[in-house]
Amino acid sequence: MAIHPSAVVDPSAKIDPTAEIGPGAIIGPETVIGPRTKVGAHAVVEYATLGADNILHPGCYVGTPPQDLKYAGEKTRLEMGDKNVVRETVTMNRGTAQGGGLTKIGSNCLFMAASHIAHDCHVGNGVIVVNAVLLAGHVHVGDGAVLGGACAIHQYNRIGRLAMLGGGSMNGQDVLPFANTQGDRAVIRGINMLGLKRAGVPPESRTALKNAYKVLFLSGLTQAEALAKLKEGGKVDPIVQEWIDFIESAGKRGYMRPAVGATELEEAAA
Repeated sequence: MAIHPSAVVDPSAKIDPTAEIGPGAIIGPETVIGPRTKVGAHAVVEYATLGADNILHPGCYVGTPPQDLKYAGEKTRLEMGDKNVVRETVTMNRGTAQGGGLTKIGSNCLFMAASHIAHDCHVGNGVIVVNAVLLAGHVHVGDGAVLGGACAIHQYNRIGRLAMLGGGSMNGQDVLPFANTQGDRAVIRGINMLGLKRAGVPPESRTALKNAYKVLFLSGLTQAEALAKLKEGGKVDPIVQEWIDFIESAGKRGYMRPAVGATELEEAAA
């Protein structure tokens, strides 16, 4: 076990023998550090469980108290999977009693410098969070999503799998899986086709999603009518079904839609 002499480690912490703790780092109460995980200089980790092979860069804060006026010191936690990279000055707050008591981070994610993950957020696997991104409380982010620099997500919103949020976008509603968003306040700007290809989604499913986009946003049908049309015949492509399920489970703020002319929409869906 490599723990720098200047590090401060709470007696209740459990640190794997293969982990590394850098100079001036603080490992607080009820913390578990997994195999080969590295905690950089002056980083703070408390009330958190970290899996294997994570790299926490200098000056990041993981498992620190929620920025929520209702928080009254309850024992809540943050859990992180494996092989995540947390860059400098990233802040990740632990959960609140009102939100289930847990902030959860998946595996193989990259959190670039100065990004913020608020209390009770759930972040999936393979997510990229670019510099200065702000996640408010209770946000759920699906696997493989990419959150562009300095974008912000409203509390309780869901970001669907493989969505791509444009830099600086203000995302005030749920974002459909596979969607691109852009703007203040953000709107859908087509489908993340590059992300779908990289994820190995077959061409026939990508075509089915483009057709579903046109039914939902170009046909003039109501949402109920559009969803019924997508379900016609009883056999729905799994990718399209993911959209249907997401829409039907949308929260009280609803889900994001395009706000451009029909010609632009057709180009975005083509």
